[in-house]
Amino acid sequence: MLWDILCGALMTPHLTRIDLYPIKSLDGLSVPTADILPSGALQHDRTFALFDQTGKFMNGKRSAAIHQVRSRFSSDCCSVTLGNATLDNGATFHLTEDHAAIEAWFSDYFQQPITFQQNQVMGFPDDTDSPGPTVISTATLQAIADWYGLSLEETRKRFRTNLEIDGVPAFWEDQFFSASGDPVAFQIGAVTLHGINPCQRCVVPTRNPETGEALQGFQKQFTEQRALTLPTGVARSRFNHFYRLAVNTRIPEQTERVLKVGEIVSLGAEAWA
Repeated sequence: MLWDILCGALMTPHLTRIDLYPIKSLDGLSVPTADILPSGALQHDRTFALFDQTGKFMNGKRSAAIHQVRSRFSSDCCSVTLGNATLDNGATFHLTEDHAAIEAWFSDYFQQPITFQQNQVMGFPDDTDSPGPTVISTATLQAIADWYGLSLEETRKRFRTNLEIDGVPAFWEDQFFSASGDPVAFQIGAVTLHGINPCQRCVVPTRNPETGEALQGFQKQFTEQRALTLPTGVARSRFNHFYRLAVNTRIPEQTERVLKVGEIVSLGAEAWA
């Protein structure tokens, strides 16, 4: 009986990681708590982004070279150290006070004029209609890692999600969107989130997150495996293709505005076992 109780406690869905990406397309920062902005975005997530001289994002979708940039952020997300490989000879910049110096560093790296911009309202999410944090489970990332013989950490870096849930089976988060397209409410601690849709992936997960080298056949294998492993009862109609993973969210206005690692995740009586 005691063993059953202990196992049940260990399998309680809970928030096990929060990852922020202060500069879009660069390395992330794992944090114990995250504040929620009025827009529903997480504070310090994709707050800054790089742009080329035509005004387009300079990101992983457009340049594999960005994967070779290493970035280490201070715990308060006020400064960043930029460099290659180990960062032993990296340069440290204040994110708001050293704008020009950061632009010069990236312009030299990419050998073209780069501008460094900030959006404090909701950052620069891929889905501006659903700027809340992306949600995935640890078991999902592990399942995908196993498809390719990758480590969990490398797979995590490839998909760059914000909130990671443990204590659940793979693809458990696929219940956070509906066939009708209506938001699905779920809770993390006292915070209510609305699941909207399965996140459409781009070329970035196909590449090694540190070298930019592409894994041949990644998208084809992913699509095949995703279709085969889609849990029973999931809104299959929301997949115009199966190169989708994690859930895009919105966070409605509410009193509680802080997410914390360790908090319980719940979806009401209809949640999967």
